[in-house]
Amino acid sequence: FKSVCVSPIWVQYAKSRLEGTGVLVCTVVGFPFGTHLPKVKAFETKEAIKLGADEIDMVVDIDAVLQKDRKRILKDIKAVVKAAQGKTVKVIIETAYLDPKHIEYVSKLCVKAGAQFVKTSTGYASRGATTKDIEIIKKAVGDDALIKASGGIRSQEDALKMIEKGANRLGASSSVKIIKGEHIDGNTTY
Repeated sequence: FKSVCVSPIWVQYAKSRLEGTGVLVCTVVGFPFGTHLPKVKAFETKEAIKLGADEIDMVVDIDAVLQKDRKRILKDIKAVVKAAQGKTVKVIIETAYLDPKHIEYVSKLCVKAGAQFVKTSTGYASRGATTKDIEIIKKAVGDDALIKASGGIRSQEDALKMIEKGANRLGASSSVKIIKGEHIDGNTTY
Protein backbone atom coordinates (compact mmCIF):
# COMPACT_ATOMS: atom_id res chain seq x y z
CA PHE A 1 0.00 0.00 0.00
CA LYS A 2 1.18 3.51 -0.83
CA SER A 3 -0.52 5.24 2.09
CA VAL A 4 -2.90 4.85 4.99
CA CYS A 5 -5.55 7.53 5.27
CA VAL A 6 -6.62 8.43 8.80
CA SER A 7 -8.56 11.18 10.52
CA PRO A 8 -6.36 14.10 11.62
CA ILE A 9 -6.36 13.03 15.28
CA TRP A 10 -4.63 9.76 14.29
CA VAL A 11 -1.85 11.21 12.10
CA GLN A 12 0.85 11.24 14.77
CA TYR A 13 -0.03 7.72 15.94
CA ALA A 14 -0.13 6.34 12.38
CA LYS A 15 3.19 8.03 11.60
CA SER A 16 4.83 6.36 14.60
CA ARG A 17 3.39 2.94 13.72
CA LEU A 18 4.46 3.17 10.05
CA GLU A 19 7.96 4.45 10.67
CA GLY A 20 10.47 2.63 8.48
CA THR A 21 7.83 0.85 6.37
CA GLY A 22 7.79 3.21 3.40
CA VAL A 23 4.01 3.56 3.79
CA LEU A 24 2.87 7.18 3.81
CA VAL A 25 0.37 8.79 6.17
CA CYS A 26 -2.51 10.65 4.57
CA THR A 27 -5.21 12.64 6.27
CA VAL A 28 -8.34 14.52 5.31
CA VAL A 29 -9.24 18.20 5.47
CA GLY A 30 -12.64 19.77 4.98
CA PHE A 31 -13.99 16.30 5.64
CA PRO A 32 -16.51 14.98 4.90
CA PHE A 33 -18.60 17.64 3.16
CA GLY A 34 -16.10 20.26 1.98
CA THR A 35 -18.04 23.07 3.63
CA HIS A 36 -15.12 24.48 5.62
CA LEU A 37 -13.78 27.89 4.67
CA PRO A 38 -10.54 27.81 2.62
CA LYS A 39 -8.55 29.34 5.49
CA VAL A 40 -9.85 26.61 7.83
CA LYS A 41 -8.82 23.92 5.34
CA ALA A 42 -5.41 25.57 5.07
CA PHE A 43 -5.08 25.59 8.88
CA GLU A 44 -6.10 21.91 9.06
CA THR A 45 -3.49 21.14 6.41
CA LYS A 46 -0.67 22.95 8.23
CA GLU A 47 -1.52 21.24 11.51
CA ALA A 48 -1.70 17.81 9.86
CA ILE A 49 1.72 18.29 8.29
CA LYS A 50 3.17 19.35 11.66
CA LEU A 51 1.86 16.06 13.06
CA GLY A 52 3.52 14.08 10.26
CA ALA A 53 1.05 13.82 7.39
CA ASP A 54 2.72 13.04 4.07
CA GLU A 55 -0.40 13.56 1.96
CA ILE A 56 -3.59 15.59 2.20
CA ASP A 57 -7.01 14.57 0.87
CA MET A 58 -9.18 17.69 0.75
CA VAL A 59 -12.89 17.76 0.03
CA VAL A 60 -13.69 20.46 -2.50
CA ASP A 61 -16.48 22.98 -1.92
CA ILE A 62 -19.24 21.05 -3.76
CA ASP A 63 -21.59 24.03 -3.73
CA ALA A 64 -18.98 26.07 -5.60
CA VAL A 65 -18.63 23.23 -8.12
CA LEU A 66 -22.38 22.97 -8.68
CA GLN A 67 -22.53 26.73 -9.22
CA LYS A 68 -19.41 26.58 -11.43
CA ASP A 69 -17.92 29.32 -9.29
CA ARG A 70 -14.40 29.18 -10.70
CA LYS A 71 -12.98 31.80 -8.32
CA ARG A 72 -14.29 30.03 -5.20
CA ILE A 73 -13.11 26.61 -6.38
CA LEU A 74 -9.61 27.84 -7.18
CA LYS A 75 -9.36 29.72 -3.87
CA ASP A 76 -10.45 26.58 -2.02
CA ILE A 77 -7.95 24.25 -3.65
CA LYS A 78 -5.05 26.72 -3.83
CA ALA A 79 -5.32 27.41 -0.09
CA VAL A 80 -4.69 23.74 0.67
CA VAL A 81 -2.01 23.29 -2.00
CA LYS A 82 -0.10 26.27 -0.60
CA ALA A 83 -0.49 25.09 3.00
CA ALA A 84 0.67 21.59 2.02
CA GLN A 85 4.16 22.94 1.37
CA GLY A 86 4.87 20.60 -1.55
CA LYS A 87 3.17 17.54 -0.05
CA THR A 88 0.77 15.61 -2.27
CA VAL A 89 -2.76 17.01 -2.39
CA LYS A 90 -5.68 14.91 -3.59
CA VAL A 91 -8.91 16.80 -4.25
CA ILE A 92 -12.02 14.79 -3.46
CA ILE A 93 -14.69 16.00 -5.89
CA GLU A 94 -17.51 13.68 -4.72
CA THR A 95 -18.60 12.47 -8.17
CA ALA A 96 -21.88 11.05 -6.86
CA TYR A 97 -23.23 14.60 -6.62
CA LEU A 98 -21.97 15.76 -10.01
CA ASP A 99 -23.03 15.31 -13.62
CA PRO A 100 -20.33 14.58 -16.23
CA LYS A 101 -19.92 18.27 -17.15
CA HIS A 102 -19.32 19.23 -13.50
CA ILE A 103 -16.82 16.36 -13.10
CA GLU A 104 -14.90 17.56 -16.14
CA TYR A 105 -15.06 21.20 -15.04
CA VAL A 106 -13.78 20.69 -11.50
CA SER A 107 -11.15 18.15 -12.60
CA LYS A 108 -9.58 20.74 -14.89
CA LEU A 109 -9.60 23.30 -12.06
CA CYS A 110 -7.85 20.82 -9.75
CA VAL A 111 -4.96 20.79 -12.22
CA LYS A 112 -5.00 24.59 -12.60
CA ALA A 113 -4.88 25.01 -8.80
CA GLY A 114 -1.82 22.75 -8.50
CA ALA A 115 -3.28 19.58 -6.97
CA GLN A 116 -1.53 16.35 -7.87
CA PHE A 117 -4.63 14.11 -7.78
CA VAL A 118 -8.33 14.19 -8.51
CA LYS A 119 -10.14 11.76 -6.20
CA THR A 120 -13.69 10.49 -6.69
CA SER A 121 -15.28 10.05 -3.29
CA THR A 122 -15.23 10.49 0.48
CA GLY A 123 -17.28 7.37 1.10
CA TYR A 124 -20.12 9.46 2.55
CA ALA A 125 -22.10 9.94 -0.66
CA SER A 126 -24.67 7.56 -2.11
CA ARG A 127 -21.99 5.84 -4.16
CA GLY A 128 -18.26 5.68 -4.70
CA ALA A 129 -16.21 5.64 -7.88
CA THR A 130 -17.51 4.31 -11.18
CA THR A 131 -15.50 3.49 -14.27
CA LYS A 132 -17.43 6.25 -16.06
CA ASP A 133 -16.21 8.78 -13.44
CA ILE A 134 -12.63 7.68 -14.06
CA GLU A 135 -13.04 7.99 -17.83
CA ILE A 136 -14.40 11.54 -17.50
CA ILE A 137 -11.64 12.62 -15.12
CA LYS A 138 -8.93 11.04 -17.29
CA LYS A 139 -10.25 12.80 -20.38
CA ALA A 140 -10.28 16.12 -18.48
CA VAL A 141 -6.82 15.91 -16.88
CA GLY A 142 -4.89 13.73 -19.32
CA ASP A 143 -1.43 13.27 -17.89
CA ASP A 144 -1.49 16.57 -15.97
CA ALA A 145 -2.84 14.97 -12.77
CA LEU A 146 -3.18 11.55 -11.23
CA ILE A 147 -6.50 9.92 -10.37
CA LYS A 148 -7.58 8.13 -7.22
CA ALA A 149 -10.69 5.97 -7.47
CA SER A 150 -12.22 5.68 -4.04
CA GLY A 151 -15.29 3.95 -2.69
CA GLY A 152 -17.35 1.18 -4.19
CA ILE A 153 -14.35 -1.01 -5.00
CA ARG A 154 -15.34 -4.39 -3.64
CA SER A 155 -13.25 -6.92 -5.57
CA GLN A 156 -10.03 -7.38 -7.50
CA GLU A 157 -12.13 -7.22 -10.66
CA ASP A 158 -13.49 -3.80 -9.64
CA ALA A 159 -9.95 -2.62 -8.83
CA LEU A 160 -8.56 -3.76 -12.18
CA LYS A 161 -11.39 -2.06 -14.08
CA MET A 162 -10.62 1.25 -12.34
CA ILE A 163 -6.93 0.94 -13.18
CA GLU A 164 -7.75 0.04 -16.79
CA LYS A 165 -9.80 3.25 -17.13
CA GLY A 166 -6.99 5.43 -15.78
CA ALA A 167 -6.92 5.32 -11.97
CA ASN A 168 -3.40 5.60 -10.58
CA ARG A 169 -4.43 4.76 -7.01
CA LEU A 170 -7.36 3.08 -5.35
CA GLY A 171 -8.96 3.73 -2.00
CA ALA A 172 -11.00 1.15 -0.15
CA SER A 173 -11.52 0.41 3.51
CA SER A 174 -11.35 -3.32 2.73
CA SER A 175 -8.10 -3.19 0.77
CA VAL A 176 -6.52 -6.20 2.48
CA LYS A 177 -9.52 -8.40 1.63
CA ILE A 178 -9.50 -7.16 -1.96
CA ILE A 179 -5.78 -7.95 -2.32
CA LYS A 180 -6.47 -11.44 -0.98
CA GLY A 181 -9.14 -11.90 -3.65
CA GLU A 182 -12.12 -11.79 -1.30
CA HIS A 183 -15.32 -10.13 -2.55
CA ILE A 184 -16.77 -7.54 -0.20
CA ASP A 185 -20.56 -7.54 0.17
CA GLY A 186 -22.59 -4.51 -0.88
CA ASN A 187 -23.29 -3.52 2.71
CA THR A 188 -19.70 -2.50 3.38
CA THR A 189 -19.28 1.26 3.57
CA TYR A 190 -16.24 3.13 2.33
